[in-house]
Amino acid sequence: MKKIVIAAAIIAAGAGGYWYTQNGAGSSVSANPLLDYVPADTPIFSGQLKPFPLKAYLQSISGNYQQYPSNALAEFGELDSPMGKFFVSIYQQYMDGIKEPALLLKTFGFPDEVKPYIYTLGALPVLKIDVNQVDAFWAVLDKAEKDSGVTHEMRKVGDVDYRAYALSDETSTEKAELLFAQKDGILTITFSTSITEPELLEMAFGIKKAPHSLAASGILDDIIKTHGFKDDSISFINHVEIVKALTSADSNMLSKQLTKFFANESVGEDPLAQIRTPECRTELTAIAANWPRTVAGLTAFSVTEKESHMAASFVVETKNQPILAAMQKMRGFIPAHLADIDSTIFSMGIGLDVNEVAPSLTAIWDDLQKPQLTCAPLAELQAELSQQSPAMLGMFTGMANGVKGMSVSLLDFKMSTQDQEPKLESLDALVSLSAENPSMLFNMVKPFAPMLAEVQLADNGDATDLSPILMLPPELGVKPMLAIKGQHLVVYSGDKGLALANKLAGEKLSANGMYSLSADYGKMFTPMLTLLEMSGEPIPEEMKMLKDYNMRVQMSFDVNKQGLVIGSVANSKATEKK
Repeated sequence: MKKIVIAAAIIAAGAGGYWYTQNGAGSSVSANPLLDYVPADTPIFSGQLKPFPLKAYLQSISGNYQQYPSNALAEFGELDSPMGKFFVSIYQQYMDGIKEPALLLKTFGFPDEVKPYIYTLGALPVLKIDVNQVDAFWAVLDKAEKDSGVTHEMRKVGDVDYRAYALSDETSTEKAELLFAQKDGILTITFSTSITEPELLEMAFGIKKAPHSLAASGILDDIIKTHGFKDDSISFINHVEIVKALTSADSNMLSKQLTKFFANESVGEDPLAQIRTPECRTELTAIAANWPRTVAGLTAFSVTEKESHMAASFVVETKNQPILAAMQKMRGFIPAHLADIDSTIFSMGIGLDVNEVAPSLTAIWDDLQKPQLTCAPLAELQAELSQQSPAMLGMFTGMANGVKGMSVSLLDFKMSTQDQEPKLESLDALVSLSAENPSMLFNMVKPFAPMLAEVQLADNGDATDLSPILMLPPELGVKPMLAIKGQHLVVYSGDKGLALANKLAGEKLSANGMYSLSADYGKMFTPMLTLLEMSGEPIPEEMKMLKDYNMRVQMSFDVNKQGLVIGSVANSKATEKK
């Protein structure tokens, strides 16, 4: 069973990455016919509202997979579960084709541009994607059957024929099946269980429209307008509908399915009984109204065969103004260069107004204490929280008075071998601590670091060499310099580190973010792999995949007037085939 889960996780990981890439580049939202089959009360939705240039995107990333070893999934080929082998075969066919995008599309029968959708009919997940050569896709499944020994059963609902693959054991009382169908050039992948009704499959396969559809609800238009997303693609998790399902027996499609499932005698006691009370329904509904949705959409999008660039935002919406205001007060300073994913190999920044941490967390803590909750599970959590007051944080944050943020950036490095041992030849880096008065902060720290007792820093930017203090040998190739640059206490190394420190000196403190992390895979891993090659040491196949991996990514966290925002940027450039 464990191996089946691992194999399924591989497929899920691939599907997750694919879902992310599909949030890209017209008709209006309401003009998408597939939305007529999606119910407005769907808890989860992710849809490509405009055609995504799949072939061009795959071309832009195909160079990253030239080092992909053909036997990377060999260990999963030994799974004792036929269904596990079935999933691995499909994924292996995908990985075999990704180096040649035209071949991959031909193998799976996908067109150059696609409009995939992922959503749920209550609890039933549905995946839809364009397919122009359905026989090619059936051939992929046929090969997976041959590789695994799995067989399918042909069935029909309405005018749609579909394949059904058993996921549960023959002896199991609960039946679960994986279904594949094609109608009007759209491939549908979904599931069925012992309680799945034929009407639900009719809606999943595009035979029967939803009584109240997502197209008619205006939900997608509202998300686009509220958050300023591009109308290429939109995703959301509807917290309100999920709470309805958990706290009532028949308020939406999901609640009816859960009620029916837990009414089955083989399930035993209803695990939702504790929260399906009037008190819990009222209080959880109020919480969901304050935190109604998690939404996602694109803020930037460009895809060609040579380069793909996508930026997306994931927003946890909230109408809780006390908590939102408290978190906004904690926002600190993130240096400008952290937003440029081409300027560093690796960077991380934390923006936090230390003076506001204790009072803001206390305000959040106070808000969570009221009103007094009566729903048993919520009351227990509230009681536990009441014993964890953050007021004591003030004693610790007082030591860092005036701090607004810190960052670390790796700009460049060179490595070589000496006597077959790795050696750091040079390092360009910058570490910064941003504060209202960095000189005073440095003098406060000195008593706790005796090695710095004799160091005197000038406010004019003159630097002190830390090599003698840290007793770093010259052959190490690192010469850390300590200085005050404007409102920033910095430690830098190398010419690039100095240049960036001087640039940072001109940046004034502003509340512009809370967290940022970026990485350039190619610049980070290629030098290290080259060093391993020079040393003659064998390189694992998994690590070879990272060589010349031409991709840059960035993640961030912030708070705006709509809620908590997680930002994501991915940039990939085509590389020459090896």
